[in-house]
Amino acid sequence: MSREAVSQETLSREVVVANSQGLHARPADMLAREARKWQSRIELVADAQRADGKSILEVLTLAAEAGTRLVVEATGPDARQALEAIGSLFERRFNEQNDQES
Repeated sequence: MSREAVSQETLSREVVVANSQGLHARPADMLAREARKWQSRIELVADAQRADGKSILEVLTLAAEAGTRLVVEATGPDARQALEAIGSLFERRFNEQNDQES
């Protein structure tokens, strides 16, 4: 098995936008910053729409509201670690637990 084949493995994980205001600018920025830490290509898929997870503008074009299901895809040598880190952001609601005013 060549090392090249292993490094191009694509892994995916479904996440749910749990923030009451959806994937607005602050969480989109957090997501893009986290994605840029990894070598792997990170993409978010919502229905037929695909966005580069390393681009805040592309993430915002998904217009993901609360309850939206997204698939995060990571392709590259650190795909598994990248998916875990990004999935954790969604699980922690991008640290917006105190955002219960609405």
